[in-house]
Amino acid sequence: MSLSDTNDLYGQYVMPTYGRFDLALARGQGSRVWDESGKAYLDFGAGIAVCSLGHCHPAVTRALTKQGATLLHTSNLYMTRPQAELAKLIVDLVGLDGKVFFCNSGAEANEGLYKLARKFGSPEGRFGIITCTNSFHGRTLAGISATGQEKVKTGFAPLLEGFVHVPFNDTDALEAAITPVTAAILLEPIQGESGIHPATPEFLRVARRLCDRHNLLLLFDEVQCGFGRTGDWCAWRTLVREGVEPDAVSWAKGIANGFPLGAFWAGTRLAGPDSEGKERGSLCDLLGPGTHGTTFGGNPLASSVGLAVLSAIKEEGLLANSLEMGTYLKRTLERLELPLIRTVRGIGLMIGIELNDMSEAEGAPSLIITKKLMSAGLLVIPSGERTIRLLPPLNVSREEVDEALSVLRTVLTAS
Repeated sequence: MSLSDTNDLYGQYVMPTYGRFDLALARGQGSRVWDESGKAYLDFGAGIAVCSLGHCHPAVTRALTKQGATLLHTSNLYMTRPQAELAKLIVDLVGLDGKVFFCNSGAEANEGLYKLARKFGSPEGRFGIITCTNSFHGRTLAGISATGQEKVKTGFAPLLEGFVHVPFNDTDALEAAITPVTAAILLEPIQGESGIHPATPEFLRVARRLCDRHNLLLLFDEVQCGFGRTGDWCAWRTLVREGVEPDAVSWAKGIANGFPLGAFWAGTRLAGPDSEGKERGSLCDLLGPGTHGTTFGGNPLASSVGLAVLSAIKEEGLLANSLEMGTYLKRTLERLELPLIRTVRGIGLMIGIELNDMSEAEGAPSLIITKKLMSAGLLVIPSGERTIRLLPPLNVSREEVDEALSVLRTVLTAS
């Protein structure tokens, strides 16, 4: 089948909800993918920070094959061992007491955080959640209401009430936004979709102190930055080693290497009394039977893949590799000193290259350079008007990083 045939099928049968590139991928192996014509590409997008182990990793293939021949799905009316084991592994890796809920995506994981916050604040009539400008929390109605970007909201009014956006890393604005109806603060430790912007340690510390002072929940969206991408299981710990622990965290992208799986964790903090004065127990038990659910989330197949992925990250030392390769990649990019590069940001294998204006060029610099890199055999992810994201697999090799740097140097110098 040719690219034109695939384009025709998309044009006739697939909703046009994405600005797709003129590229149809057919297979992958490790850090590489091939299009339908057989051309190879070095994949430094990894499905937008999803394929932590690259493509067709043996551990993922084994888990899919073994569990696929055993038991795929039961619904959550019943217990299955893989889900329980994956929940335990996540709690152990995060190193905080609590419990996990499994779903199918980052947007759904964040929906769980919104509901948790509202349930927490409901006895006192509190429902507000403070988020940040340029944040991204998913494409559901609640997700776009939470997201601090106007472009995602157009045409979808009225939005869900209760979300307030403050400038990222502005501690004064964060404190000023707290009102009697505020129930939680929701932050991305590293904003991904807006171009790789890390929170400052002070911003995270102030957020924790404000939540303690006003009895709010501190919620972290680690959908893009979690599970090893920054060189730690938790991105917030890469930014600030102590003094900041959240009350709940959402994950998705890196958890199952492309098999649809999301999750959120809640800790053991006491939820406080209900409207009748009866104690409600721990936060992780607040969403009881009938308050939240999903048909597919955490089924045996998804959970088995998640176990394989997180176990491989641990056993293959990929936290250290992420930090080492990311540091090397970022420092080398900074030393290029090319006119087109405005700045390089990032931690671990989550790097953004912000671009300067391009003379006599039509369109966003990020899209222009992404397409040029694609033609040269390197896949990256555009972010906004000016930034390209480098999000390679956590097991990327030094040779592959050098290859990507060579392509980047050639294309950015010539543009």
